[in-house]
Amino acid sequence: MSTDYQQAREALGARLRELRSTCPAGRLTGQQLARLLGWPGSKVSKLENGRQTASPEDLRAWAEATGQPDVYPELAARLAGFESHIRSWRRSLANGFKPMNEGLTAEIERSSEIWVWEEAVVPGLMQTPEYARHVIQRYAELLGVTKGVEDAVRTRARRQEWLYRPGRKARVLVWEAALRSLICPPSVLDAQLDRLTGMLGMDTVDLGIVPFAAPVKIVPANGFWVLGDRLVVAEDWHAELWLDDADNIALYKKVWKTLRESAVHGSDAHHVINSARRALGTR
Repeated sequence: MSTDYQQAREALGARLRELRSTCPAGRLTGQQLARLLGWPGSKVSKLENGRQTASPEDLRAWAEATGQPDVYPELAARLAGFESHIRSWRRSLANGFKPMNEGLTAEIERSSEIWVWEEAVVPGLMQTPEYARHVIQRYAELLGVTKGVEDAVRTRARRQEWLYRPGRKARVLVWEAALRSLICPPSVLDAQLDRLTGMLGMDTVDLGIVPFAAPVKIVPANGFWVLGDRLVVAEDWHAELWLDDADNIALYKKVWKTLRESAVHGSDAHHVINSARRALGTR
């Protein structure tokens, strides 16, 4: 978790503590407030000390229980201001995959140029429906999401229309591990690799592969997308990070350019993909 994020969470906690101490009907202790809300006492302490991120529902309940419901818009704005950068998978996927996928699709539509790095999975813009289904299902099982998998597959497929529009460019780097990870049955991966081969000659795609044997100047980890000059979307196990400050955008572009120095393109990339297909033994 970033220092800026934690500082903002602690500042929100301090504001919550202030509201508890200045109730119109008299100061409430943490335990008294917890009882009013039906919460464990530890939750009040965690929220006030920045050790837990409040939900909008938590903030509304806090404002009402402390007799100050009119401060809820302020609290919600504070939360939105720092949580917009770190989107918890569990919270974002509470209503299934569709809302989250639609948000990313909208940002991609706004972009004419995208830089992508993926270390363990074929990028979504290049996934076949069957491959996408297996990838999304794995995440659904991990995070306990029970709905929206098929909606997410369809949304991901429609998103790929971006690649067929004039004036668009996807500059994609993939580590060889993504070509060999059996997140799906071998036959599905084989079809996926065949599709990658077909994309090597597309005008809107610049696809590079970083082979296992290539020397690298930076650890090939942490997949991310840079959308134009305005946004970075990076994934971790607990959350998706949306970073829109100039320093982070410049940093991620520097990482991408450094990784590109180790990549192969054209016929050399074709050779690496075909080597991965042969290893599957499906042909």
